[in-house]
Amino acid sequence: MKSSKEILEIAHRTISIETEALKKLSTQITDDFEKLVKKILKIKGRVIVTGVGKSAIIAQKLVATFNSTGTPAIFMHAADAVHGDLGIIQKDDLVLCLSKSGNTAEIKVLIPLLKQGNNPLACIVGEKESYLAQQSDYVLDASIDKEACPNNLAPTTSTTAQLVLGDALAICLVECRAFSKEDFAKYHPGGALGKKLYLKVADLSRLNEKPTIGINASIKEAILEITKKRLGVVAIVENLELSGVITDGDLRRMMEKYQSFENLKAVDIMNRSPKTIDEGEMAVVALNRMKEFNITQLIVTKNNKYEGVVHLHDLLREGII
Repeated sequence: MKSSKEILEIAHRTISIETEALKKLSTQITDDFEKLVKKILKIKGRVIVTGVGKSAIIAQKLVATFNSTGTPAIFMHAADAVHGDLGIIQKDDLVLCLSKSGNTAEIKVLIPLLKQGNNPLACIVGEKESYLAQQSDYVLDASIDKEACPNNLAPTTSTTAQLVLGDALAICLVECRAFSKEDFAKYHPGGALGKKLYLKVADLSRLNEKPTIGINASIKEAILEITKKRLGVVAIVENLELSGVITDGDLRRMMEKYQSFENLKAVDIMNRSPKTIDEGEMAVVALNRMKEFNITQLIVTKNNKYEGVVHLHDLLREGII
């Protein structure tokens, strides 16, 4: 069993080996990288990413990155390709093949079949003189000096190099397309960032009840309405216009100020200048406003008319915070 010190030394050594490989990788970028970026921008089809073993796993990650950043992509396992999956490739697609050696049996079987379709072929490969590199139209050099594995066998540094080159390719495409945060949100509607960019206050407030009482309502009615609607606030409305609000905090302050509450009306304790937000505002704006005023709910309006309440819990539920 390794000591604690030895375990940490192994971790540091692994990171150091892979870091040095990535520094070297940046010097291996050639004109083929630029040409491949421009080619992908021009194609009408998709990027078909393929590989075997650990390279196939990296290929799947790159497909996810491409798809989420505006470059349509599909994963095709190199071993399955010769058993029917070649049908995935359409005439306007580009194929990107990942391989450390570029000389595996699966690659040597697959490449001639790919060439028959006249699809552009690119590769991220660890051997520049390999069969795959020689047959490719665009070669991205992912060669390394050694794996982080002490036996120099398990794909570690090599797969990291593939991943980083693929990410560099994806980010170049993002910037060349001027792919914006709003574009990103379209592909991530369920994620926190996506929700921050498209979710509006009305999307949240309409799911809540609408606590309302009249200006001459009793304190008991106010308490019952706040308790029933469970939003910590009730709006006081007169002739459809918002006159004020009463919050849990207002009720506590009332109890400190008055000895008797029987004759009090809503109008006597309401806040006449409540914090409001238009229903068309983004949900993230509501969050920032709550933080600014250190409150947990906002009155939602439309054309200065009372429309409902948005609560901090609504934002928590949607992952906005």
